[in-house]
Amino acid sequence: MNGQPGYQGYYPESPYQGTPIQPAGPEEPMKISDWIVTLLVLSIPCVGLVMLFVWGFSGTENQSRANFCKAALIWSAILLVLAFIFYMVVLAGVISGLG
Repeated sequence: MNGQPGYQGYYPESPYQGTPIQPAGPEEPMKISDWIVTLLVLSIPCVGLVMLFVWGFSGTENQSRANFCKAALIWSAILLVLAFIFYMVVLAGVISGLG
């Protein structure tokens, strides 16, 4: 290697006493009971929307849950835009039919 004891070649050097920064180990996967509680909380109308933002953008949550919440928010935004376009087309059709 390069003569440094304990250096494995891919960890950046730490500014503190020259010790390499060790990455955290792999994250524990969520249990089925965690997913059941997550889906139960998300099924509550207003609380679920708030929790999507909390779980999606807090840095302390499980990465799987955070990614799921971000994906759910993206799908919600897409469906909201599509519903708005659909209702505007229907409203325009009703207004033109009345006139």
